[in-house]
Amino acid sequence: MNFPRSGGVLLHPSSLPGPYGIGDLGAQAYRFIDWLAGSGCKLWQILPLGPTGYGDSPYQCFSAFAGNPYLISPDFLLRDGLLTESDLADKPDFSASRVDYGLLIPWKLSLLEKAFRRFQENASKDLQNEFDAFHAENKSWLDDFTLFMALKESNGGGSWAQWPAPIRKRDEAALSQARQTLAQAIARYAFYQFIFFKQWSALRDYAHGKGIRIIGDIPIFVADDSSDVWAHSELFYLDEERRPTVVAGVPPDYFSPTGQLWGNPLYRWENHKATGYLWWLERFRAILKMVDIVRLDHFRGFAAYWEIPAGNPTAEIGRWVPGPGADLLDTIANGLKDISDDGKLPIIAEDLGLITKDVIELRERYHLPGMKILQFGFSGPDNPFLPHLYVQNCVAYTGTHDNDTARGWLNTAPDKEREFALRYLNIEPCEGSEPSQGFVWDLIRTIWSSVAMFAIAPMQDVLDLGGDARMNFPSKLGGNWEWRMKEEDMNESLATRLRELNYVYMR
Repeated sequence: MNFPRSGGVLLHPSSLPGPYGIGDLGAQAYRFIDWLAGSGCKLWQILPLGPTGYGDSPYQCFSAFAGNPYLISPDFLLRDGLLTESDLADKPDFSASRVDYGLLIPWKLSLLEKAFRRFQENASKDLQNEFDAFHAENKSWLDDFTLFMALKESNGGGSWAQWPAPIRKRDEAALSQARQTLAQAIARYAFYQFIFFKQWSALRDYAHGKGIRIIGDIPIFVADDSSDVWAHSELFYLDEERRPTVVAGVPPDYFSPTGQLWGNPLYRWENHKATGYLWWLERFRAILKMVDIVRLDHFRGFAAYWEIPAGNPTAEIGRWVPGPGADLLDTIANGLKDISDDGKLPIIAEDLGLITKDVIELRERYHLPGMKILQFGFSGPDNPFLPHLYVQNCVAYTGTHDNDTARGWLNTAPDKEREFALRYLNIEPCEGSEPSQGFVWDLIRTIWSSVAMFAIAPMQDVLDLGGDARMNFPSKLGGNWEWRMKEEDMNESLATRLRELNYVYMR
């Protein structure tokens, strides 16, 4: 995969503006691509596009393969004759600045159900044939996923861990009966996936036509409450009742005295290896039909991961266990030869956190660019996150979805780090307590001027927003993944400002 010097913006589709409570794949997504192209940027980075579950997190999805139906555009359903104006008449009074998932989800699902009924009653032969072709192409994951979602719905929406044992353990007679009983719900969930991928594919094609490549995201682990774990229990450390015996997280460090307990089930890597890592190959092939480059989350976990006994209240007690390392990545590299045009994997290694020699060696073996977060760099001049220490084969960010905004960081940073940041950027401190007004765009300019292959800023930093625009607080439950930009944020003056940086620094 060729990685030409480029600049870009990090913005999840849920953060786009629009009247329907959440950003979607409709007109404002196309407008954003137009705005991005007009700014001279060549990259659009997003978060995982899967169907969100617990906590509305795109990193805790019901499937590693499916798309998020909440991102489907009602306007395009209206255009395609699958909704009518009257179907939209009961639209709640949604906030323009935050996603209220409690208000959004029941309304959106009701709307999608109306579209499904109209599809069943009035679909043209061409659209029906398109649906049938989609189903056939994606059968390997779609059949399990749609049955999983229909079963989840029929069992009150709770985790599959609470389902009756025959269904939980995938007794074939019980599954056969469920397929018959829940046939209508199964078809409905398949329709949602068909529409999502139809709309996403059109948007991706439009981005390509504008010279924009999309950077997607593969979380290393999958949610316990997912069709992947339910349908492929042999690939995970589960007990006889199909409950995790060990779970994922990271050990205590400077930032978290008790570590981070993520709770995802861990892989039985020896069973993956026995299949030729088929599930992983299918996962990579699926996402590379959706995006052009993949950010591989928690890359260090492929070298070694922190194993925590299930039921532990924190991540303090655990052990490091070797990951699949080069064995997996060799398999992926060989399996993706028809996708990679120059032998390079289209992967960005998320190499943040506790990085040891084996992680660096694994990343460098495949010439994968790592990540540099400038916000982490201001402890002193020898910090590797500072641009004067970058190598070319890296991706530089002002911050990510897990960080405070740059403005928010400046408002709350320790005095020593703030003083060094201003010194590094050659900014004169302001009088009084008001932070320097030019700080955020000086950060952006600094990473754009660096040798880093890609330079990317979250849209919140491009807009110079404070901490209330932060996307995610990793240690906080609730209130995450809600931020949305305003329609007027995509203005020409901001595009001109970015375009100047992209021109001056050859991005």
